[in-house]
Amino acid sequence: MIIIRTATINDLAQLAQLFDQYRVFYRKASDIEGAKKFLAERIINNESVIYVAEEEMNLLGFTQLYPQFTSIRMKRSWLLNDLFVLREHRERGISKQLIGMAKNLAFKTNAEGLFLETEKTNQVGNRLYPSSGFVLNETSNFYWWESNNQ
Repeated sequence: MIIIRTATINDLAQLAQLFDQYRVFYRKASDIEGAKKFLAERIINNESVIYVAEEEMNLLGFTQLYPQFTSIRMKRSWLLNDLFVLREHRERGISKQLIGMAKNLAFKTNAEGLFLETEKTNQVGNRLYPSSGFVLNETSNFYWWESNNQ
């Protein structure tokens, strides 16, 4: 039976492995120690909410959300920044369960909603998110400024 729960510092070793695979999917170099450090800081400092999918004491996937605020609506919102499920456990509904926990967090915190971004080439994500109730925003442009390019 799959359990979706909030990650703790005790999950760090397994969670870092998942997080590393997630980053590799997005063409970043593997860095387990960096993943551990990054995740430990988020958990210890309460800077994000991380939900994990667990079955028989093994982590199968995770989602990480960051708090943000919308000035126009004058409310909190959440950035669903990361979502990953091990390849061998996909097609079991784990992603939708993790998204369900993210939606519950939005309700529980009286947030305006959830925001996420994925690559146009992410075929799985671009099917998953609309099927989970997300609506593609075609009216806005999103820009990125990278500080190390100066």
